[in-house]
Formats: sequence, structure tokens, C-alpha cells
Amino acid sequence: MVALPHNAFKEAIKNPDSQLKGLWIAMGSATSIEIAAEIGYDWLLIDGEHGPNDLNTLLSQLRATHGYPTTPVVRPAAADPVLIKQVLDLGAQTLLIPMVNTAEEAELMVKAVNYAPEGIRGVGGVIARSGRWGLIPDYMRDAKNEICLILQVESKEALDNIEEIAAVPGYDAIFIGPADLSASLGHPDDAAAIEDQVHHAFEVIRKHGKAIGSLAFDPETAKRYFSWGANFVAVAGDTFSYVRALQEDLAHFQ
Repeated sequence: MVALPHNAFKEAIKNPDSQLKGLWIAMGSATSIEIAAEIGYDWLLIDGEHGPNDLNTLLSQLRATHGYPTTPVVRPAAADPVLIKQVLDLGAQTLLIPMVNTAEEAELMVKAVNYAPEGIRGVGGVIARSGRWGLIPDYMRDAKNEICLILQVESKEALDNIEEIAAVPGYDAIFIGPADLSASLGHPDDAAAIEDQVHHAFEVIRKHGKAIGSLAFDPETAKRYFSWGANFVAVAGDTFSYVRALQEDLAHFQ
């Protein structure tokens, strides 16, 4: 028999004082994410929305991080129960769902990660990596205990509905997406212009007992988010760091 993997990330963000540093992975490369897994980030976001990923590349990256002391977080391409089912069956236990704008959409996402009768997740663990191909006993009964569901708030509509979204039971955290949110509020490429709205959203999320996540590649902004109560922040990205490092290396010879 095989034990159901423990989700250390889900456990860690229950601590209101947790400050987990993450790396945004957009390259779609199993090699690059395995290198990142060695570095020491608490979590690695595998981006299926904007990164060049399909189910096979997501699977290869999940396998590449296996055994390392970091948590892979998968963002599907859309808030679609079918995509969520497929990603869960790959063995992902922590999901970041993009573009959740209403309480009704939040409720659907909760159902999407749960089996009947609580939810609508299709039964396939016995033939999938998630249930170790039937080797994990009682997978259907116990899977929900280790699944961490994060909903992404990144539009004016979602911000207007933040109280209602945060009040929905059955999920673990809300992630504020500053890039899309700033564009939705009329400040594209200027996350600094919406910091008051982000701070307010953090306070609402905390009030409802959910963990708080966000993204900030600027160290001072990331530290500020942590000071406001964020539990997990993506503080860098693989493509961002790669471009910067290449530019700096070339600059020595120009």
C-alpha cells in the first residue's frame, strides 16, 4: 500500500504568521523547475495559463519536483472543472485557479476539487497518478484532506465581490493577481497604483479566515505584502530571472 502524500503547503498556510516565498515557473521545462526545486523556494507555481504547458508538460514538471522540499502549485489555463479534474488526476495537490470573479464561481471551484456527493470531480484515481494507480487505499475518501485550493482574484468585478467570495467555505486561500487587477482598474503595468485596494483585499480575506497570497518580483513590495499579512508571495519568476541574469552577464563585455 502507498500513503497519500502529505501537503506541507496546505498545512503551512494555516499558520497566520507564515511567510512562504515562491518562484513563478513559466518556461514549461522539467529541467529548469528541477533546478529551481534545489534552490530553496517554499513553493513553485507551474503556470498553465500563460506558460507553454499542456497536460504532458505539467506532468513532467510535477515528476521533476518529486522528492524535493518544495510544493508545486499548478495553475490551470482556466477556471474549468474539466481542466481541474485532469490536473488533479496528474497528482497535483495544490491548485491556483485564475479569474474567479463571483461567489458562485468560487462555489463551483470547490465542487470541482471534491468527489460526490459534496462535489463533481470525476472518479478516476484508480487509473491516475493522483491515486497512485489504485495503490493508495481510500483515495476518494481522503483526497480532499490534502488538496489545497487557491482562488485568484484579479479583476474589478472580483474585487467588488471580495466579501462574498471570501465568505464561501471549502477552499484555503485567495491569491491577489496584481497585474491583471491593475489593468482592470485602469492602471496597466502599474501595480503600485492599486496598493490601497490590495491592502483592503488582504484585510477582507483575513477577516474570513482564508490565507492570503500574491505576486511581487520587487523585493520591497513583497516585504510590504508580507507585512500586511500575506502568507505566500511569489517573489521571483524563472523567465524574469533568466532574462536579468543573461543581460547582466553580457553587460560585462559591452
